[in-house]
Amino acid sequence: MYILNFYAAWIGILFGFVTGAILGLFFYNEDWMGGYSSWRRRMARLGHISFFGLAIINLIYSISGPVFDIQVSTQYPSYLFIAGAITMPLVCFLSAYKPFFRHVFFIPVLCLVGGAVVFFTKGLMI
Repeated sequence: MYILNFYAAWIGILFGFVTGAILGLFFYNEDWMGGYSSWRRRMARLGHISFFGLAIINLIYSISGPVFDIQVSTQYPSYLFIAGAITMPLVCFLSAYKPFFRHVFFIPVLCLVGGAVVFFTKGLMI
């Protein structure tokens, strides 16, 4: 199951490069998306950087099992880390579009925290 997170990590890195390139086309414009400190621009930047941050989490998860010979008794951490890597940038970009979507930030947060807790309790404690 670790291989799925390995692929998710590299896909996240690729998406981070692509979104960075797209956002970078407009960075010179101080008023773009309401200015540098506007909610919309901050959420777009957070969405962009979350691709990289969560790719690193998935990459670390994908190599920690084989390197330390951790046999996780459930696949939930894998699925939760991938769900977090998908939903966090999605919620960030949706929040940049419509601030109402900030109310669903609990979804990626619960996915990521849940993945870490299940991995710790089912994988590292065995």
